[in-house]
Amino acid sequence: MSTSPAPDALLGPADIRELAAVLGVRPTKQRGQNFVIDANTVRRIVRTAEVRPDDVVVEVGPGLGSLTLALLETADRVTAVEIDDVLAGALPATIAARMPERAERFALVHSDAMQVTELPGPAPTALVANLPYNVAVPVLLHMLETFPTIERTLVMVQSEVADRLAAGPGSKVYGVPSVKANWYAEVKRAGAIGRKVFWPAPNVDSGLVSLVRRTEPIRTTASRREVFAVVDAAFAQRRKTLRAALAGWAGSPARAEEALVAAGVSPQARGEALTVEEFARIAEAAPDRETPAASRASLGTPRRKDSE
Repeated sequence: MSTSPAPDALLGPADIRELAAVLGVRPTKQRGQNFVIDANTVRRIVRTAEVRPDDVVVEVGPGLGSLTLALLETADRVTAVEIDDVLAGALPATIAARMPERAERFALVHSDAMQVTELPGPAPTALVANLPYNVAVPVLLHMLETFPTIERTLVMVQSEVADRLAAGPGSKVYGVPSVKANWYAEVKRAGAIGRKVFWPAPNVDSGLVSLVRRTEPIRTTASRREVFAVVDAAFAQRRKTLRAALAGWAGSPARAEEALVAAGVSPQARGEALTVEEFARIAEAAPDRETPAASRASLGTPRRKDSE
């Protein structure tokens, strides 16, 4: 049985600045780097994420290791994905120095998260991350698609992004991120994070978003790519009716109307009024769509059940 981590194993403000100075790290806006300097905040994130002792957690953008150490206190294993050369090079040593009894349960993947298609060790069961603001949504969607074993996700993102991810149909901020996230999971806001817990302090507020993967995937014969193509087209011209917005996707406004009527959706509706299930029905009714079996063969079998 492993020894419990020391009470001072987590990184505080002085530790973060000292580490950064030794490494010559200057947080860059290009990579959206804002390091969490408050131990209470990272422990709160771990609690909110409901990380369990048997969890295999993947973390994207661990930075200097604030959240990584807090995750290691509770999870069975943590795999961190870091793109920055200097940060990736330093993190294993930080873990070994501050939490040696858990170091063997930590793995580092030095890569762009958008390029990661496999992870070392057991399959991940949870994703917990402080995501860089500029790539938060694509990274989140990529990880959910690539690793279907991820059951629970908690990400810290810019507050406005959190609102968009968790928005429901009819909301002014409901859009592409909302629908695509909902394809995979039940999504909700899970709290707010103040600016003072970061170094450097960002110019925006942050929010926590919880995503619990659907136990029953969306029942549809359409593939994820087919559904997402409809979503992208519907929101590319938000102010237009779906008859007009989907004209390019369908081939003409008339063909878009045929597909919408077949799906039981009003041609005069707008994208922000539709659920992910309705987008899936539209994708099924696409003009000249291949048969489901042929479509799956050409696009790759989606990681979900199809309708009977």
